[in-house]
Amino acid sequence: MLKPIKQLLERNALAIAIFITLLIAFLSLVSLNGFVKVNISNSDKIGHTIAYFTLSLSWFYVFKDHSKKRSIAFFLLTIYGIVLEVLQGTITTYRTADFYDFIANTTGVLLAVFVFYLWYRNQEN
Repeated sequence: MLKPIKQLLERNALAIAIFITLLIAFLSLVSLNGFVKVNISNSDKIGHTIAYFTLSLSWFYVFKDHSKKRSIAFFLLTIYGIVLEVLQGTITTYRTADFYDFIANTTGVLLAVFVFYLWYRNQEN
């Protein structure tokens, strides 16, 4: 059962990473009025961390056999978080740029680096 799922993931890893990248851009730049708002303290920051953790893991998996490309992906994902925050503050009137969102985005990327390293190290053994 797990082998077909792994093969499906491997065949579609790039498409999945691109989809997650576009989904995060869409959700970052559209108006979320009309969506149910969760009133949990810092839930927005937790959401950012989870989103960028997922995004980063997807790209690290695409480049799982290329450490240099993973390093470049780390840099680009961090820049991506900055760019989306700046765009929220400049091209939308219903969203604002938030330094703490950027910190949450970067935290998600860093957590993904750590988790991917642990996972990949165990795969080599």
